[in-house]
Amino acid sequence: MVVESELRLRIMEDGADAERLTTLTTYLRHELAQLDGPEVDYEREGAVPAGARAAELEAIAGLLVTLSGSVESLRSVIRTVRGWVTRGDGAARTVRVELGGDALQISNASAAEQDRLIELFISRHDPS
Repeated sequence: MVVESELRLRIMEDGADAERLTTLTTYLRHELAQLDGPEVDYEREGAVPAGARAAELEAIAGLLVTLSGSVESLRSVIRTVRGWVTRGDGAARTVRVELGGDALQISNASAAEQDRLIELFISRHDPS
């Protein structure tokens, strides 16, 4: 079956300021851009002030990932996000994944708990 949806990804890290969150979002975007299929773009918040220079873009709120393909595309994105979170160098990092009003938080919880939550989330969005 085909899944055509837009995922919203929000990155959180304990103690991180806006600049750090922007950096982390850029790193995750780069990893997701390596996947075959989904389109990944920044989700921005606020407007660019009048007279602002190009370097003064509005704050990055997260990522928008457009899926077009099988449920395996969704699974691939979530697997990549999970791998990225676990490589957080000890930082308490979470990525909130939203799809069609449904949300999943990927964090450094136990592998078994994350597996269970991820499979439950994917099963709710598998049209087959």
